[in-house]
Amino acid sequence: MLVATKSGFWSNGYDIAVDGRPLTTWSRSFWKSGGSFTLDGQSYSVRANAWGTKFELSDGRGAVLADAQRVGRKRWTVTSGGRQYEFQRASVWRSDQLLMSGGQAVGSIRKPSAWSSRAEAQLPGLALVVQVFVLAVVLTMWANAQAAAGATT
Repeated sequence: MLVATKSGFWSNGYDIAVDGRPLTTWSRSFWKSGGSFTLDGQSYSVRANAWGTKFELSDGRGAVLADAQRVGRKRWTVTSGGRQYEFQRASVWRSDQLLMSGGQAVGSIRKPSAWSSRAEAQLPGLALVVQVFVLAVVLTMWANAQAAAGATT
């Protein structure tokens, strides 16, 4: 299981651990959707379109390793290594995201509580770098939704 914990009160970043071991830090861009992380000595960047509905994961050479489409919709997808992974929002009232296979939930990304700055992800079958990418996309989606909600009040 991946666990993301906000790096600090004023930080945009998240420290990510796997099974209790520190793994990487997701450094979210302050000015646009996206950011970066380092995994096993490799640098990765995540870029999004202006609306935050499409994301790409690139390695240090610029090769695209994965992409996410229709992010923020009830159903959205991630494609990597010729395989497509389907996600859907758990319910209208919750921001949890479910990894689906054959119409069944096989994994999830969730906040343990509404007040928590922590997120937990169980994403079986995805390469570790893609798991971090999906978690980063969801953290960014949640931050964008929170910012939009704050802007309307």
